Amino acid sequence: MRRFLIVFIALLAVSFGFELTPFAQVYVVTPWTDAVAHVSAALMRAFDSSISTTGNVIASKTSAFAVSIEAGCNGLEATLVLIAAIVAFPAPWRHRLRGIALGVLAVQALNVVRVASLFYLGQWNRDVFEWAHLYVWQALIMLDVLVVWVVWMRWMPRGPVGRGFAVPA
Repeated sequence: MRRFLIVFIALLAVSFGFELTPFAQVYVVTPWTDAVAHVSAALMRAFDSSISTTGNVIASKTSAFAVSIEAGCNGLEATLVLIAAIVAFPAPWRHRLRGIALGVLAVQALNVVRVASLFYLGQWNRDVFEWAHLYVWQALIMLDVLVVWVVWMRWMPRGPVGRGFAVPA
């Protein structure tokens, strides 16, 4: 457990530190954020043709409302927490990589739902938007990370504990 916590915290420090660098902002954070906006808008356009995107901004052509997806709301930090937890946990690398791939998809899928729901909540009521944005969805995204990580651990290959990789049967 100590090893897990040390590696987990170190990975978080390194990944969050890297995320703050100008290089990461230009080549990782901005493209990631724009992609979240475009995927969210594509989902919303399936039901609402008035949706448009420009960079990280999602707007409605029929109302004056728009949202700008910023760092911290793009799901990247939640994704980094999940990746750090999976990498820090002793497991075969094949299992870790599969967990990272499926976990990132799960976290980002919920984040797209989050962005779409917040967009429509904002059009309806700004106070409800703020409350859902600051409290409800922040908690739900991190809960999603925890649930994905626990599910990933439950899928851990069973076998001898002595190798340091498998959970006892």
